[in-house]
Amino acid sequence: MLKVGITGGIGTGKSIVCNLFAVLGIPVYNADIRAKALVVANQTLKNEIIAAFGAAAYLANGSYNRAHISAIVFNDPPALAMLNKIIHPFVFQDFDDWCKIHQQAAYVVKEAALMIESGSHLQNDYNILVAAPLAQRLINIAKRDGLLPAQIDKIMANQLPESEKVPFADFIIHNDESHSLIEQVLAIHHQLLNQ
Repeated sequence: MLKVGITGGIGTGKSIVCNLFAVLGIPVYNADIRAKALVVANQTLKNEIIAAFGAAAYLANGSYNRAHISAIVFNDPPALAMLNKIIHPFVFQDFDDWCKIHQQAAYVVKEAALMIESGSHLQNDYNILVAAPLAQRLINIAKRDGLLPAQIDKIMANQLPESEKVPFADFIIHNDESHSLIEQVLAIHHQLLNQ
């Protein structure tokens, strides 16, 4: 079974691309969704987050205090790096466990925004970068998340620029309205099946 990573900056269309692979019957692991689940479900991870960020990291009902943590880390790059250093190993292990369930698949896909930044691209046999023009990304983010420009700028500042991700990509999918996403995904799908 091959492990294929899909990454790209915020608003590039990673989830749309992953949905196309899912339609083709390929198992898809979303690292960001799993991280959000793990910070609540994994007691060891919770303890590490509390040790680093204090009891206010969780609400009285045990749920993750995302607003509190976000207010800290998005204004403090070292704090964000610390949070990622705590969470990423748990996501790496979760992905490995998930792969065992899907070992009969020809390949699996892992979607992660910070794949290269976290080093998880090294776990993969192939990596796909979803690229999109900045103007299109801003439109996508505004439609999906309703974020203010300053909030978008902070998120983008914590991600590698697209040009720095290109050298790590085995395939690049262009989400720019002049290339068919379906055709690009199908072409990569057939190449992966023939490995």
